[in-house]
Amino acid sequence: MNVGSRKKTIIVREYNLGIGIVQVYENYMVAILEEGATLTLERTYQIIGISEIHFRDKPFGYISLRKHSYAIDPTVYTYLRELENMKAFAIVSVKEIDMHNFKIEKLFYKKPMKFFIEYDNALSWVKKRVKSAK
Repeated sequence: MNVGSRKKTIIVREYNLGIGIVQVYENYMVAILEEGATLTLERTYQIIGISEIHFRDKPFGYISLRKHSYAIDPTVYTYLRELENMKAFAIVSVKEIDMHNFKIEKLFYKKPMKFFIEYDNALSWVKKRVKSAK
């Protein structure tokens, strides 16, 4: 029986995009954008570029950790859904407006996307989807 602490999650790399940060882990990335920021197509290309550096030929998941309120250009989903190896897209927030916006965002994304109130639940779902895609 394995007794002791669980394997610690290690950030592979952290990027500062000017509107927030993207943390890259072994098989997923977490974006935390700043209050009042706007996720434009240009910033989305930066995130896509980060995914290509770290996950070029392997499945990965994306978690949008929405601690703050910010705007999203809905056309970004047209480009995000073209990422064949992105197997899970989770949004984490406790704000009611984010729950409402999620329903609209899901219409644009059209791929596996789920809303969570708890980060740990989102992480479990993302890891499960990525693992099943291997």
